[in-house]
Amino acid sequence: MTYVALLSADWMLRGITIGLMLLIAAVLLRDYRASVTARLTVGFAIGTSAYVICSGPASHPALGWGLPLLLAVTAGNNVVFWLFASALFDDSFRLRWWHGALWLLMSVLGAVECLAGNRILSIALTSSSLVFAVLAVVPTLATWRDDLLEGRRRLRLFIVIASAVYSASTALAYLTGDLSPNSGPNLISAVALVAIVAPIAWLTLGLRPSQGLFATLAEPAVAPALATPPAPAPAEAVNPGQVAALERAMTVDRIYRQDGLTIAQLAERLGMPEYRLRRLINQALGYRNFNSFLNVYRIADAKAALADPAQAEVPVLTIALDAGFSSLGPFNRAFKAETGVTPSEFRRVQGGMGSPIPNSASISSNSARRISPAA
Repeated sequence: MTYVALLSADWMLRGITIGLMLLIAAVLLRDYRASVTARLTVGFAIGTSAYVICSGPASHPALGWGLPLLLAVTAGNNVVFWLFASALFDDSFRLRWWHGALWLLMSVLGAVECLAGNRILSIALTSSSLVFAVLAVVPTLATWRDDLLEGRRRLRLFIVIASAVYSASTALAYLTGDLSPNSGPNLISAVALVAIVAPIAWLTLGLRPSQGLFATLAEPAVAPALATPPAPAPAEAVNPGQVAALERAMTVDRIYRQDGLTIAQLAERLGMPEYRLRRLINQALGYRNFNSFLNVYRIADAKAALADPAQAEVPVLTIALDAGFSSLGPFNRAFKAETGVTPSEFRRVQGGMGSPIPNSASISSNSARRISPAA
């Protein structure tokens, strides 16, 4: 195969990759423009397209003065990838001002490296892609078991891990000198890009709104007796007996107080397969994350203790641990996210005006309208 044929094949594959990424961006902007996750996905698609162009064979001389701009977008895309992964699988994710500042810093450094040609800065920027790949993959794997959306659980492993592995392997190739945008065609790299992007496009563009991957709001962390979280239409009938067993475990046995409780342990306690418990909590009760489901009961338990005059001298840490939280930090964040105040402020304001945790009617009240007799 001649050099010209290899070059043509390489850029043809890159063109397919760019077309798919821009198609994803256009569809998400059309259907989910209010979603932070969708907007970050669009940013990731644009940044990836810039990378595909910049990393192409003999691309740098041909791009001229457009090269610094594209390299700036490519450098900032490492941050976008991390934020995209965080938003895609963390329903409580919120963009912060420093996220934008970090993206701007990386983009400026990318442009400076292009104009100055500083080898040390080039190595630092390439190495940063390894750092952001790790930042994306570690929480993705750590929270995989707690995800209650089956479609999203499958997507996260492919989208994040495949993208991170490609980014890391490419960065290592650049650092070792085995790969350079000024080198000849690299069909292996071009084929890998298509192999990653094509399934992502297929899965993303085929998503139904009910799958909730690009939800505009995270589920509310409120007690189930006070509000009904939105739930997707059940894919199968919900067994009322299983709902009753779950509510007994939560409101009578208070199993949520068990430190480090996992969905696998709760499923074993209830005597049902783990996948069925996921569907039960997600489809009958509307929760997207197992920890969010547990925290509803844990926070309600803590609120009752903090408002109890008899426990006025009990340390907040003790109350948090008794409610099932592993440490004070996560408890404070979850408590403030629901109430808008810290536990100490809540105790000071409430005084003796406590209220009990949700009773056994709490789960039933949320699920009754969604339950149909099991076949």
